[in-house]
Amino acid sequence: NPETTISYNLAEGQNVRLEVYNVKGQLVRTLVSESKPAGKHSVIWTGLDDQNRPVSSGIYYYKLSAGSFTNTKKMVLLK
Repeated sequence: NPETTISYNLAEGQNVRLEVYNVKGQLVRTLVSESKPAGKHSVIWTGLDDQNRPVSSGIYYYKLSAGSFTNTKKMVLLK
């Protein structure tokens, strides 16, 4: 089963949003949407969308938002 681990560090406790988008910019899955304490965190994406349906192989982007910080990175899902 395809899966990827996304890790991030928080210097202080903050509201965090971690979302996965396809190449068309469509939201595929919201992995985190809650307050998190300071420290290291990891989330596993198993290649499922928000309706728990498997997505196809390809390029996806994850967007991490924490407080005023936002970062987007590319990832490849291979099955």
